[in-house]
Amino acid sequence: MIRMVLASVVLMALAACSSGRVSDYRNVQPRLEVEEFFQGRLTAHGVVKDRGGKVIRTFNADIDASWSEGVGTLVEDFVFDDGETQRRIWTLRRDGKDQYIGTAGDVTGEGRLQQAGNSVFLDYVLQVPYGDGSVDVRVDDRMYLVAPDVLINESRMSKFGWRVGNLILVILRQPDGG
Repeated sequence: MIRMVLASVVLMALAACSSGRVSDYRNVQPRLEVEEFFQGRLTAHGVVKDRGGKVIRTFNADIDASWSEGVGTLVEDFVFDDGETQRRIWTLRRDGKDQYIGTAGDVTGEGRLQQAGNSVFLDYVLQVPYGDGSVDVRVDDRMYLVAPDVLINESRMSKFGWRVGNLILVILRQPDGG
């Protein structure tokens, strides 16, 4: 009996932690067109939180996004509140209807991007600097277009299935953005 109760509690906890699929947003407007939104000049502004939810860093980024022959390039230049700078260059290529594959220098393997309605979900493994090396962290990005030029992004970061942090940011298309 105790095992059955314990199993029920574990299943309920797992169900509470489950998250939606990008397809849940297929009818939500405004529709996010990846190749249109990520075109031209954008800025990003956000916070990094530890696993307890405390903000441990803030950042701003300039993003230069372009597409040529079906391949997207996003050059992201980050400046953190402690003065650290980082550059990530994403390459995106279509992989079927509403799907893309993304690669970057500090991403292990390929990221998978899926789009539906106003949403884009991107799943990848990021090499995060740690000590004299780096540690691989799984990142589950969930982006939602809330206005034609405003995208909200929530990222869940995990290691071995355990949440190690979150990232919340807003991406703004600039007036000359494309």
